[in-house]
Amino acid sequence: MTPSSPADELRRIAGQGLARVWRWFRRPLPSLSARLTRVGVVMVAVYGLLAVATPLFIGGGWLPDPNSGLENPAFAAPSLAHWCGTDRLGRDVCVRTMAGTGVALQVVVLALAMALVAGVPLGMVSGYMGGAVDRLLVLLMDTLYTLPLLLLAVVMAFLLGRSLVNAALALCVVYIPQYFRMVRNQTAGAKAELYVTAARSLGAGPLWILRRYLLRNVITSVPVLITLNAADAVLVLGGLGFLGLGLPETVPEWGSDLQQALVAVPIGIWWTALYPGLAMFGLVLGLSFLGEGVDAWLSRSEAIGRAER
Repeated sequence: MTPSSPADELRRIAGQGLARVWRWFRRPLPSLSARLTRVGVVMVAVYGLLAVATPLFIGGGWLPDPNSGLENPAFAAPSLAHWCGTDRLGRDVCVRTMAGTGVALQVVVLALAMALVAGVPLGMVSGYMGGAVDRLLVLLMDTLYTLPLLLLAVVMAFLLGRSLVNAALALCVVYIPQYFRMVRNQTAGAKAELYVTAARSLGAGPLWILRRYLLRNVITSVPVLITLNAADAVLVLGGLGFLGLGLPETVPEWGSDLQQALVAVPIGIWWTALYPGLAMFGLVLGLSFLGEGVDAWLSRSEAIGRAER
């Protein structure tokens, strides 16, 4: 028997994985929510693969540089040479749209990770400690929460400047109050439970109680908020780019591409705005479907847990 080569083994594993995914996708589901969740998972997975693969294709020479268009005609219509046409600088719209996927996901993931790291501990401390600490943190977070999301992001982006990290920081400040409010309310309710009172009577300190008993109870709703905030953050990032406050001009970004298309669409150059807009819409839609599915799954798990108790 001839031993298989590493390439044959890799193809076999990839084929088995694709077969499992296809069987999962074709499996009948009982509810509309489950079907939308499946669609959302597939859509987000496609965007994730695109974000990973596009830099490899550009670096390997299979795709042109998204910032280089000197050799191409400006505003060329979609064709076999340029599937989505070119913009005013001769840059390939298809490549810029594909490259913008990775940029959007990087900024959104970084922003939500920072908001999570800041908002959850602050909410737990505020809900558990109460008193002046709670009142001060609630006042600060409520002040931020009352401001419109895009306005707050615009102010922060204007103060910080244009870069990928600064755009993530601007979005981070927008979403910290949401994590704070949710975690603070759940912590304030959970600290009155008997197991917390028992731990406190046995001499457990606040940090131990927060980490050992309360964190796992208040963190259950965070995944839903993350997925819904991710969809919203894509739009806010696009708004910053549209206003010229997001990322540097050399970075492919859907919002800035839409802003540059403003002068082109009225004269019939529709492709410069269509494809970035569709890419943004598809990612927001996929994340929204995924968020609704996560919410339904967590609600069903909580209902099962209450029934078992």
